[in-house]
This record gives sequence, C-alpha cells and structure tokens, in this order.
Amino acid sequence: MKNLLLQSLVLGFLSWVGSFSLVGDPIKVGAGGYNTSVPAGSVSPPGNILRTSKVRGPMPSNDWWSSLAWPGNSFATYPHPLAVKTEANGLRIHYPGPSILGNNRVVTGSLPGDLSDFVLGHSVITNFSRPLVDGFSDWFVNIRFATNQHALHLAFGHGSPFVYARYEGGQPRLTFPQPPKIWTPTPASSAIGVTIQGRHYGLFGPKDSTWSGLGSTVLSCDTKGQAHFSVAILPDASSSTFALFQRYAHTHVTGTKVTWNYEPSTAEVTTDFAFETTTYEGKERGTIFALYPHQWHHTETTLLPLSFLSVRGTMKLAEGQSFRTRSRFTGILPTLPDAGGCDSLSIAASLATDLARTTGDAKDSYWANKQLARLANLIPIAEIYQLPQAEELRRTVRAKVEHWLSAVETNAQPKTSGMFWYDANWGALIGSPSSYGSDKELNDHHFHYGYLVKAAAEIARHDPDWARTNRWGGMVDLVIRDFASPDRHDPMFPFLRNFDPYAGHTWASGHAQFGDGNNNESSSEAMNAWTALILWGELTGRSSVRDLGVWLYTTEMQAIQEYWFDLRDENHPINFKPSVMTMMWGGKGANETWFTADPQLVHGINWLPIHGGSLYLGHSRDYAEKNYRALVSEHQSDRWNNWPDLIWMYRALSDSGDAIRQFEAAPPTLKLEDGNSWTNARHWIYNIHQLGQPDPEISASTPLATVFRSGKNRTYVVYHHQDSARKVRFSDGQEVRVEKAGYTVKRIGQ
Repeated sequence: MKNLLLQSLVLGFLSWVGSFSLVGDPIKVGAGGYNTSVPAGSVSPPGNILRTSKVRGPMPSNDWWSSLAWPGNSFATYPHPLAVKTEANGLRIHYPGPSILGNNRVVTGSLPGDLSDFVLGHSVITNFSRPLVDGFSDWFVNIRFATNQHALHLAFGHGSPFVYARYEGGQPRLTFPQPPKIWTPTPASSAIGVTIQGRHYGLFGPKDSTWSGLGSTVLSCDTKGQAHFSVAILPDASSSTFALFQRYAHTHVTGTKVTWNYEPSTAEVTTDFAFETTTYEGKERGTIFALYPHQWHHTETTLLPLSFLSVRGTMKLAEGQSFRTRSRFTGILPTLPDAGGCDSLSIAASLATDLARTTGDAKDSYWANKQLARLANLIPIAEIYQLPQAEELRRTVRAKVEHWLSAVETNAQPKTSGMFWYDANWGALIGSPSSYGSDKELNDHHFHYGYLVKAAAEIARHDPDWARTNRWGGMVDLVIRDFASPDRHDPMFPFLRNFDPYAGHTWASGHAQFGDGNNNESSSEAMNAWTALILWGELTGRSSVRDLGVWLYTTEMQAIQEYWFDLRDENHPINFKPSVMTMMWGGKGANETWFTADPQLVHGINWLPIHGGSLYLGHSRDYAEKNYRALVSEHQSDRWNNWPDLIWMYRALSDSGDAIRQFEAAPPTLKLEDGNSWTNARHWIYNIHQLGQPDPEISASTPLATVFRSGKNRTYVVYHHQDSARKVRFSDGQEVRVEKAGYTVKRIGQ
C-alpha cells in the first residue's frame, strides 16, 4: 500500500507538471506512459467544471448526479426514491412512485415537464445564478445556489427520502402548482405534513419556526434566524410515519461511505454502507434510508414496514447509521476447460478461419481494444487444445497491448494515436483515437478499457514479470484507476468513476445530461471490465485489485439480475412486457439500444462479450429459456443474421443441444459479432453441453473456480496459475486437489 501511495503521488505530481508543459511531454510509467497534451482529433472535456472552491482535485463523472457539474446543468437527476431538478428559483422535488408505468417498450418514472411536485427555494432570491457542486460523498451530492450574500445549500442522495437545506440571508420558500392539502395541526407546529397530487411530504422547520401562506400555492417558513431545514417524501400520511420522520429531520446526512471486503476462503463478499450525520436538533444520530431490491434481498438489517416505489422496484426503509449486505462470489474462469465437448481438429479448423478473418483496421479505444480482446480470448483455448498458434497469438496480443500502453513512437517522438493522454482538469485518462464521446464527454471508459485490461491479464497469465510495476504493469494499473480507482484520495482520478456503489451498477455517460438522468446499456461489458480486474489482480498478485474486482463483479451481477433481467419477476411493472430491460436510466428502463431496434442486437448487447466471466448469464436456466424464447418471438425465427454466435452461446445456457444443432447448421460465411470468434463459440457451446448449467449455489475458496450441474451430477472446475499443489474447498463440502498449473476438472455423481 505504501508503494502504491508513493506511485500515486509521484504520478499525480508528474501529471500536474505535464499539464503545464508547452509541448505535452510524455510521462513515463514503467515501460509505458501517457501524454499530457490533447492529440489531434481528440477534444477535451469542458474546461469549466461547475463547482465551488471547496471542491478540488479529480472530479467525479459518470455518476447519477454528473449533469450538475457540467455546463448547462439544468437536467433532472434521480436520487431514488426522489427525482429532482435545479431551476432558477431553487430545487424542484418530485416523487415518481405513484406514476411509474410500464408498456411494451419502457418503464417510466421520470420527472414531469410541469411544476410537479414543488420547488424548494429561498425567501429573498427567486432567480439564482447557476448552482454549483459544493461537495460530494459516495452516493450523496451537495449543491449551492448563491447570489450576492444569499445562498441555499442543499444535500440529497440515493436512498434518502430527505432533501436537506441550509440557508444564508433568507428562509425556506416552497412553491406548489396548486395549494397542497395540509393534514397536520396548524399553525403552531414547526413541521407540517402536506399532500400534493397524491404524494405525501413532511416539511420540517427548526424548533419554534412558524409557517405562512397556508392554503395558498406558496408556503414560507419563518425559521427565527436558524439556518437548517429539510423536506421528506413520506410513505403515507399517518401521524406515526410523520412522527418517525420528524425524529430524524434535523439530523442531516453530511457524508456517505461504502467499504467492501472479499474473503477468499469463504467467497463471502460484504458491503458496508455508512451515513455520516450532523445533528442540528434532537438526539438522533442516524437517518432513515431506503434500500434497493439488490440490497434488501441480501441484508440482515431490520427493515421498517414502510416502502417507496421506484423504477428499480420496491425500496424498503430502515433507520440507523449504517447497514451491511452479504453475498457469495460465484467464481470466474479464464475460459472454459476442455470437458470433452470438442476435439482439437475442429477447434483447429475454427481457429484457422478466425485468424484468416478480416475485421478491419480499428483504431479507436473501443473497437481496437475490442478486437484485441477477441484475439486474447483465443490464447487459452489454443493452449487447451495444444495448438501451435498459441505462441503467435501471445506475441501479437503483447505487441498490441504494449502499443496502447506506450506514449512514444519507436523514434521516441510523442505519439498522436494509439495511446492515452491525461486531462488534469477532470482527472481522466483518455484513449486516442476516442469514440462514442469517450474524450469530450468522458463516456464509456469501463467498456473501452475493460477490453484492454482483459488482454493485459492474458499476457500476465504467462509472463508475470511483464506485469511488474516497473515494466508494463504500472501503466495497466493506471488505466484501471481511471475507471475504478478504489482510493478517495487518488491524486489523479475520482473514486470509482463508472461504478455507483449504492445503485449497484455502472453508468456510461460522463455528463448525464438527459431528461431521464444517466444511463447504462451494455451491463455485460461492465462485467467484462470487472472480470478483467479479477484476472489481473489474481494472476499478478495484486490482491487489492482482485478484491475490488470481485466486489464490483458480485454487486453488478446482482443489479443485473434484479433490474435488467428481473429474475424474481418482482421489479418490472406487470404491464412491462419484454423479457429484458436492456438500457437502464435514472428515470426509466427501456427495451432498446442506442443504435438499433433489431431484437437480436437488443438482446445481445447485454450478453457480449461471452467469456469465462459470463457464467452468471446461466444462473437461472428458466430465465435463460424465457429470454431466448422472447427473442425467437420478436425475431419471428430461430435463423439468425446478426450476432448469431452470441445467440448460440446464450442458447447453450438453457438448451445446449439446440445450440449445437443451430451451430452445425450455420453456413461458415455467416457474420459474427466483431468481438467474438468461431473458436470461442465452438469451445463454449460444446463444453457447456458437457458441463451443464453454472451452479450459483456453490462457491469456492479461490476466485478462479466454479461449479456446473447436470441433473444430479456436479462438475467442479479450478484454474490454477502456479506450478504448485493446493487444495480448493467448495461450500458444499467437496474438495479438489490441484497438482499443477492449468485446469483441474472433478466430476461427482457420474
């Protein structure tokens, strides 16, 4: 840890110096490096970050609240169960719950275009200057409206029914579209309960404060010179619920923090969510918070008999200062083992076809690294079947990875393409050429760079020395830190750029400037990135990176199963008809993509790339069957002309015999998904046929192991990367003795 901190400080200082360099001198990191000037063809993210002087250093992007920091920041954000939007006169607050709807394409829970429900404003200023980000923590954000000596400080975040306010030079003023119904005693109470358009709120003034404007559309609170105030959405309009929320109303959440732990011996993954608070009145030190389904299904925290509705399903309430979730990591593999499903001749024929395949000369940080990972995925398969192409593939992949990790040409001149450059203003490492706004909008870094890290892990599997920090590993570590830094004090990068620890999944957009908030489409490409972290960490001895990857993988897997797939059939409204929600937004979920309405691609975007970390796709055979049948119905055929390889591989998880039938009937001229290969498809389909379904109920004492089931039979698979014996224990009591590096397969019940 000391070495990592020292490296971070050195790199941060060098990048700071480099940001002032007139010639953009490259910064060396081990054998590689990055540039400090914007290369031709790339565009920097905005120079103006909407933040106060309190907020310094690397700036979070790709968060649920990111639009607040970007120019033109009047966009809705979704701190579920609420939806909020900054306006000239304050913060518009809305509870979407009663109006969440589903149809044949989308689930909507967005902020309406009208005034609903009300605006929390300032008694003196009705036309503020643009608000600025005034602070943030792991799932909360603070903003500041200020004009002259008048200011409104607000804090809100995921899971909180409260919006907390602090006033300078004025008092609370709430504007409604019509007079709200007031259902608590007035006028003596400092706190009142109101109902507007079927939503119930508590408006909590400080002790001894009074209200005016009752019965009108504008309510004002005379706080008697006190600065604090809060509002909260209430689950109901009962006196007991109001009293519960009033107890916590003046204990403001001033910070949030997530911590995680992975225990390899038991495969247990724990996540702790803690709330830091400041109490302005009363004796409470905790708060009321709402847990998403992926949280309350995995917690032992006592839940209240109260809940809210959200586009993610029911959010259940709890009270206190923290809560914990517990899960089991189900394991990954570099690739599937040879379980007797294929012979080397058929794999050799597929490999020859793949190596002769023309895929174009992709240059940008998405497509080039996607094609690079495709080649890297062929290496372990070629090794398993003892094919001579394995060594040539290793050399090719190594050269391509080193090309991206280097900042200079062979003549020592700074590169202008096929490298990374650093933006010190936001704190972002940007691949050039960029694509899909990965430069000016900071989009999709976990998608793009996950492929590169996956390929680097494959090199490290054979050459640990290559992965040393003073060689190429230092630059790989830097790339990982860009999209998944675990350090809140990282001098170069924000904490967990792409991952939302409370929502449990990643966000793709850097700016989130949409009416429905941020979005994430390809959940499987996020899982590819976390698979890459696990492999890189485990194969190089970087246990902290491995543990981070396991936590991210496990958490995002559960979010995918709850929200994208809805395996329990609990979270999607009954009128939402599709079998899958392919794109998640803050204010909605949709069965669509950015680029096509073709159902083959709409389904496939949450499968690709399929590899040894994709086994979670088969954790529910019933769902895999349901999802596949829905695709056949939507496509009106089981003859595929787009991404057939992905469909066959997914089909193998519910009916491997049918997948083999389709695979063998396919013409060799059929176009595959660009990140996949005939070799990978064949190896996967035929060996899944032999292994059976991935079994999520059994875990292992090493991360590179998993279990398959077929009827009453179980197959235990372990990958070991060192030439030393070890014993791997499984949670069902089985043990597997590993004698040497490679795959060990043990069948029970056959």
